[in-house]
Amino acid sequence: MSIPPPPGPHQPQEPGGPYPPSPTPYQQGPHQQGPYQPYQPYQQNPYGPPSYPAHGPFSPPAPVNGVAIAALVLGVLCFLPAVGLVLGLVALGQIKKRGERGKGLAVAGSVLSSIGLALWVVSLSTGAAADFWEGFRDAARGEGTAYALTEGDCFDVPGGSLEGFAYDVDEVPCAGEHDGEVFAVFGMAEGSYPGDGEVTETADDKCYTLQDGYAMDTWAVPEDVDVFYLTPTRESWGAGDREITCVFGSADGTSTLTGSLRNDATTLDAHQVAYLKAARVLNTALDSAPEEEYVEDDLPGHKEWAGRVAEALTEQTGMLRGHDWPADAEQPVAGLLEDLDAAQREWSRAAGAGDVDTFYEHYDAGYDLVDPQKSVTARKALGLATTPPSYESYEEGDDGGEGEGGMEV
Repeated sequence: MSIPPPPGPHQPQEPGGPYPPSPTPYQQGPHQQGPYQPYQPYQQNPYGPPSYPAHGPFSPPAPVNGVAIAALVLGVLCFLPAVGLVLGLVALGQIKKRGERGKGLAVAGSVLSSIGLALWVVSLSTGAAADFWEGFRDAARGEGTAYALTEGDCFDVPGGSLEGFAYDVDEVPCAGEHDGEVFAVFGMAEGSYPGDGEVTETADDKCYTLQDGYAMDTWAVPEDVDVFYLTPTRESWGAGDREITCVFGSADGTSTLTGSLRNDATTLDAHQVAYLKAARVLNTALDSAPEEEYVEDDLPGHKEWAGRVAEALTEQTGMLRGHDWPADAEQPVAGLLEDLDAAQREWSRAAGAGDVDTFYEHYDAGYDLVDPQKSVTARKALGLATTPPSYESYEEGDDGGEGEGGMEV
């Protein structure tokens, strides 16, 4: 800051600048009051900028108390109102002691925080605060957002691919084209993030188990449809995301689906559901074959498997006989039961085989009797799909193999 010279004729300046040199210890003389010389009592360093006493006419304003600012911010936001009230009171004490500015800010912050604190007390007594924090937590986990997909929802993803990472999904009607259809949602256990490998393995194992509950008639699922899943990432896990979303999508991962694939108790009649539940018992047993493909490599394991199939056939035929079928389905179901009874006997003999050749003899006969084509007549009478998928090593209700993969969200 500089002081303008007074009006009037200017005096010539000394070579050193507008201020005359200060007297040296060997030069004492009368005090000079030139037009450009600042008043000496205000000057602390003759060779530096002039400084002024704390309460001089040109002193800078007192600083604003920072605690008062914080109190006002918390009061306006109604965030931690008790803290805002305390900070306001502390700020008033500091301002009085230090001579700082900000009293109005401190008072306003205290008042607003007091109002906020009163509202919090009312909210806690009515449960409104709990609802607020529940909604906040759900939003952090994706609930109520595009990620909050539930069973039966259809959706699109940016780029149309069900593989890789997804940062957003758009729910769309299932009647039109869509990238995926949710058939199950389940949560993983709490704890630290188990790693990408374990999350993917859990999704792959459980989604294939759950698909039959949504699409009970697997014959009605197109051959170009496979299972995918949306899984949490390490980052979303930290925000509380534990959900794995099981999805039907095009096997190539990019084509679209049209129409819902759902066929369960919400879309099927009681007779269809009864038939499919009985068929699932046998399918589950057939899917439990030992890892060793050849009987020669694990005869005991294959005999145990044959025993499970024989038991499943007994249970299946009991379920079919215990249901009251409509008139036009009675004869087709009765014909199917004859084949299943014969199959049960062959699988039981395979389970008791003493050598590999005997096992193969009864295994082959039993396998032919549970051929999917033998159930077509009964299915047609019940109004179910009649064309078995051409999956390799297919059994009625089989999922058709491993999944294509999934997306991380």
